[in-house]
Amino acid sequence: MAESRSLGDTATEWAFGAGWQIVKWLPERAAYRAFDAAADMLWRRRGGGVVQFERNQARIHPELSPAELAEFSRVGMRSYLRYWCEAFRLPTWSAERVNSTFNLERDHLMDAEMASGKGVIMVVNHGGNWDHAGAWACLRYGGLTTVAERLKPEGLFDKFVEYRETLGMEVLPLGDADVMRTLARRLGEGRLLALVGDRDISRNGIEVDFFGEKASMPAGSAALAIMTGAAILPVTLWFEPGRATGYIHDRVHVPDDGDKASKVQRMTQQIADAFEAGLRERSVDWHMMQPVWIADLDPSRRARVAEEA
Repeated sequence: MAESRSLGDTATEWAFGAGWQIVKWLPERAAYRAFDAAADMLWRRRGGGVVQFERNQARIHPELSPAELAEFSRVGMRSYLRYWCEAFRLPTWSAERVNSTFNLERDHLMDAEMASGKGVIMVVNHGGNWDHAGAWACLRYGGLTTVAERLKPEGLFDKFVEYRETLGMEVLPLGDADVMRTLARRLGEGRLLALVGDRDISRNGIEVDFFGEKASMPAGSAALAIMTGAAILPVTLWFEPGRATGYIHDRVHVPDDGDKASKVQRMTQQIADAFEAGLRERSVDWHMMQPVWIADLDPSRRARVAEEA
């Protein structure tokens, strides 16, 4: 069994390595066509990711019929594969192309908070092209620090770290004992943090209301803001023809009253509210193919969330 897993890990690492080495050199139109075809194939197979994507989107768009939802998910899969196509090609892009093909609406809010010297916590959703947004931010603000979930196999995780480091990012592994202290230090240095905030990876998330149901979202951004005084700016991301786009929502307010746990919960709810507002407008590019809502979690996680609530 161990040998079988090892062979599978090797194949996965090879596949992603080939992607970064081959796809970036294909003619651009051919690459996009190939990834559209792959997206359509995956959509027709209706694997677990496609089914969960539709389940998530049905909560945002309850007015869609089953046929409309299925077509919505086909477009969503093409969006998801567009992300991968561009991720494989991004290291070859010039700084001029990175800047000219990404637009962050209300970027003056980020500029002002970064100029304060206290650092900024940019909390993003799994939308559009996160890596493109990160590369743009590295060029504009001199780098950023982020946290990444440890992937299996380990070699694949190393490839992702190396890839994002080439874009100017410092990548800290999720779960390391010193990760919160390191993030706090980076904020003290006036740096930008980019943290994903729409899915609880740590399994110790905060219960929030999200599109009328209970969902679990990470607490780390709120805890860091309370600890350091840095601003939290939620950002939702999506695609437009020929470019990636983001929108900066209003700064998350730190409540004046209550204990730390209460403040963290209310601040995380503000992040959820910002994401909800963004997704109501543009959700087809929300590449969420995992459970977010508590009703979709496995029984053991549902029980743990209920105890912590």
